Amino acid sequence: MVEVLIEYMGDKRCMAIHGPSRQTLTTDAPVDNQGKGEFFSPTDLVATALGACMATVMGIVAERDGIDLSGLAVKVEKGMVSDPERRIGRLEVTFTMPPGLPASQRKKLERAARHCPVKKSLRPEVDISLSFVYP
Repeated sequence: MVEVLIEYMGDKRCMAIHGPSRQTLTTDAPVDNQGKGEFFSPTDLVATALGACMATVMGIVAERDGIDLSGLAVKVEKGMVSDPERRIGRLEVTFTMPPGLPASQRKKLERAARHCPVKKSLRPEVDISLSFVYP
């Protein structure tokens, strides 16, 4: 198990410490939820985790199969809902893929993205859409 320590700093901010590396990050409540929006919100981190996880799993497959994934860009757009309670309602993930990937590699990488552990951990009520752009 990986330990993450979180300290509430007041004013709707937290500092998290990643146990193994001792790296830190600060969170802030978003402006639309009584915060200043000066740092990632906790729900922003969920969106970030999804995009980074998908890219990482694609990278694992790419390295294993000798595919050059340099230049992959991932954009995640997060939409909140408030009915019946405030939560993430939609995550739109757009992958801009590096040029020159053959169809066989494309399918393999897309399948890897769809099976990342973060995606599998999110509630089915979260609408997740994926799109892949090939230059």
